[in-house]
Amino acid sequence: MLKRRTLLGMGLALAVSFAPAFHAAQAQAQTKDLVIFAAASMKNALDEAAANWVKESGKPAPKISYAASNTLAKQLENGAPADLFVSADLDWMDYAANKGLIKPDTRVSLLANRIVLVARKDSTAKLDLKPGVDVAGAVGTGRLAMGNVDSVPAGKYGKAALEKLGAWDKVKDKIAQADNVRAALLLVSRGEAPFGIVYATDAAADPQVKVVATFPEDSHPPIVYPVAVTKDSANPDAQAFLTYLRSPAAKPVFEKQGFTVLNKAASSS
Repeated sequence: MLKRRTLLGMGLALAVSFAPAFHAAQAQAQTKDLVIFAAASMKNALDEAAANWVKESGKPAPKISYAASNTLAKQLENGAPADLFVSADLDWMDYAANKGLIKPDTRVSLLANRIVLVARKDSTAKLDLKPGVDVAGAVGTGRLAMGNVDSVPAGKYGKAALEKLGAWDKVKDKIAQADNVRAALLLVSRGEAPFGIVYATDAAADPQVKVVATFPEDSHPPIVYPVAVTKDSANPDAQAFLTYLRSPAAKPVFEKQGFTVLNKAASSS
């Protein structure tokens, strides 16, 4: 069973990996750097895309703060300065739009993703994610690592899928909820939880885990990543970088990480 001290330790480790966006952006606000708030699951792809943009454009490297989409949206609401917001679901971009935190005409649906069940790379577990699947039985006395099921997009998608498959009621008391999807992935990667629900792109980024099964697409709402320029941004590089993210040059970077490129205008859900 996952112990309290383990979760506390994980929190400290993740504080180093994903420094709070608010404090990072406060320091960056003193410069003209392009500041981006992005969902934690974007890290590998967005880091590479940003590096390529810097090489091609000659612009300074953007300052990117990664965290759960709900955390970033709340920080924008509380006045944290940023130029671009990339959310892992439509709900939190809708939240930002309804609060007047983004420029609506810049909003686009950039990417799509899938959620998967992962285990340690040496696991022999097999599970068919179909109605009636016994996820709780597979987890046994361990824990199922997920993002917070009430606020973190990956956690919300995971709960919806488990409910649709009829597995939620039996496994809900065995959930280890994390502050973001990368934290959930780390619990599995370190062997602290036998299984986790993460994005397919997260699973591809960690060689210590493997995909046991992929959740059916019709078991949860579509996983869409919208992006928009923030309302208070006056940095011309914000729109320039957003345009680059939608360009053919960036497409292979996202596809390599397992994303599906959408590139279409995004109306609120």
